[in-house]
Parts: sequence; structure tokens; C-alpha cells
Amino acid sequence: MTDEAAAIERSDEPVTVERLVDDLRTLGVAAGETVVVHSSLSALGWVVGGPPAVVDALLEALAPDGTLVMPTHSTQYTDPTDWENPPVPDDWMDTIRRSRPPYRPAITPTRGMGAIPECFRTYPETLRSRHPTYSFAAWGANAEEIVADHGFDHGLGESSPLARVYDREGWVLLLGVGHDSDTSLHLAEHRADYEKTVMTQDAPVLVDGERKRIEFAELDYDDADFEDAGAAFERDCPNDLARGRVGYANATLLDQRALVDYVSEWLGENRA
Repeated sequence: MTDEAAAIERSDEPVTVERLVDDLRTLGVAAGETVVVHSSLSALGWVVGGPPAVVDALLEALAPDGTLVMPTHSTQYTDPTDWENPPVPDDWMDTIRRSRPPYRPAITPTRGMGAIPECFRTYPETLRSRHPTYSFAAWGANAEEIVADHGFDHGLGESSPLARVYDREGWVLLLGVGHDSDTSLHLAEHRADYEKTVMTQDAPVLVDGERKRIEFAELDYDDADFEDAGAAFERDCPNDLARGRVGYANATLLDQRALVDYVSEWLGENRA
């Protein structure tokens, strides 16, 4: 069964922009807030208009002074020796590294992020950060401050848009997905006290209009225990989150600062 067929089967009626806005506001998404969204289109039910309808609803719920943020990662720029879905032949590696076109924020598609972020990155006035693998897109009052100066080293760490959302006391919104999709927990990885592995990655970017391969440091990120960490936060910090339904999806709205602080401690204790 396709994702769209599953969405139709899940839905008693079509999901409209108006319903999504009402559901988001009921959940607690408020105008003027900064929100990082992780989403599954099919989990929302059959949405009239598809991904643009979801983006329109999120923008309406946050307008006029809010900021919408989504991860727009392009993992086609990771090390091809690590690819598993699918792997590629060993004798292709050099050609891939040598021939990949440079990462370009306005052009490079997302990979594995879902239909909603891929749609959002193309919206007028949406800005996208410069990181070749771990970019974020943002729209709204604080969009430029959030995506500007995204450091190449440690793309989900202290110089990332995630940290800028933390500085602004933003929120995380999970729409039909779990904490295994919650990129803010990677910021918690950076802040947690346990022994970490740092790797060197490389990717092509544009520098003064020319393709250049850059090297950057990256944590060996690991989301295997994120569901457990998120469940512990939800159990222990019920006042820092709200649960509800948006369309037909289970949705959770979480205080990002409280979440990152809690999970950094949790990871330090459980990964030590």
C-alpha cells in the first residue's frame, strides 16, 4: 500500500488547512513562537493539497511574528562508505566524491526528510543554512538569525540552527513522528558528558562561485536511544510538553530548552 493510500484509509474525511490550523492552535502552537517541526505527511491523513497545505497551516499558526524551522538535511553528501539504504559498490566511491556537484542551499534537494521539509525549503522568503549535510530552513521573524553562520564543524552542535532555537526558547513539534526524528537531541549529544567519537567528513560546496571540497569535524551521531530518552523526558517533565492530534496524527509539542537540558543529562548517565 502506498503512503497516499494508507493516508486515505486512515481518514474519515479530507484534512484541510483550516482543520490543521485549528488543531495546531489547540495543541498549543502560538503566534510569535519559534518552532522546529519534524513531520510525516501520511500520518496526518489525506491532506487536501498535500505538503503545501501543511506548510501553509504551520505558517498561519505562527504568523505574523513567529519563526518556522525544519531540518533540510542532504545526506547524499555524507561519506558514501557509510551508505546503507542502499549501499553502493566500493569501486564507485572515488567517482562519487570527485563528481558530486557542490551543495547549494537554493537547489540541493533534501534526502530522507519527507515531503513537507522538501516543500518548505522552496517557499518564498524561506532561508536555508550553508551546511552541506545538516542544513536547516527557516521562515519568519528570526529566520536569518537562526540559519546564518551555521558552522561546518559539528553541524548539529553549538554553531547550528538548533542552538539558535535554544537561545530563543523555542519549541519542538513532532507531527506523526517520534523522538528518533528529533534533531534537537543531537544538540543534547554535544552537551552530554560522555566519551564521544569525532570524525572528519568532507563535501563539496561553492566558494566564491567555484566548487571546493571542504573538510569538517562531526560527531559520530547515534539516535539508537533517542526514543528511550524522549520517553523519559515525557514521563518526568509533563509540564514541558503537550500532546494531541493534528489531523489524524499523534502530535507532541515540547519545550526545546527543557528537552535538550534533560536529555543531555540523561545521555551522560546512560551512555557513560
